[in-house]
Amino acid sequence: MRFEHVIVVGAGQMGGGIAQVLAGSGRRVSLLDPYPGAIERGLDAIRKSLERLAAKGGADPEEVLSRVSPVDDLVAANLMIEAVVEDVSVKEDVFRRADAVLPPEAILASNTSSIPITSLGAATDRPDRVIGMHFFNPVPVLQLVEVIRGLETSDETAEAIVELAGELGKTAAEARDFPGFVSNRILMPFINEAAYALMEGVADAEAIDTIAKLGFAHPLGPLALADLIGLDTCVAIMEVLHSGLGDAKYAPCPLLRQYVQAGRLGRKTGRGFYSY
Repeated sequence: MRFEHVIVVGAGQMGGGIAQVLAGSGRRVSLLDPYPGAIERGLDAIRKSLERLAAKGGADPEEVLSRVSPVDDLVAANLMIEAVVEDVSVKEDVFRRADAVLPPEAILASNTSSIPITSLGAATDRPDRVIGMHFFNPVPVLQLVEVIRGLETSDETAEAIVELAGELGKTAAEARDFPGFVSNRILMPFINEAAYALMEGVADAEAIDTIAKLGFAHPLGPLALADLIGLDTCVAIMEVLHSGLGDAKYAPCPLLRQYVQAGRLGRKTGRGFYSY
């Protein structure tokens, strides 16, 4: 199946990156985000990313951007990739509305990092054509796409999305539909324990991240990574893990909750564990 036209719902950090790699592969992309100014900010971030890549021999930014068209509502396309806030009710509403607008043969995919694909499929009349397509940040750089089948996802749907990931220059790895899938079931306890180490005064943030970077050969320490992801998103994912798996080890660290309450969400607000 060739996806010539894709609608990306959500123009934030992830949605913008997804739109960029799709347009960079020669596909026509419709970009939807209802929040005032979100589309403009998303397109500006795409342009800056493309300019950095062009300086290293990448494609012409204007040529790639010419394939990205802002829209103010859902439109018919071969594929939808949803990248909105990590909230099950918001995502289910997107899938319900997309099911009514996109043609019956279209696939509805979610970039969710934790919410069950089965529940998103149940919000539609095509659960066999609903799937998780979880990219990683920054999307234009990181190679992995975690592909998650819901209970009803067909082999045909999964094969089409794995093939698309390959065409985008990504490596697909399939996971089952359990809370947090594979990536965040491993990553979030790591970030959470780093937050506990900071809260308990075991070390300061810089030392914790330096130990992780140099000791584990990670490009970013867990606290800096949490700032990149967004502390609110980390807490939301941990809540899904905690409720879905019923294990107290997934409960968010009180310091993480406190930072979110204070509006210290990481890079997107200019302050999290670090100031930006």
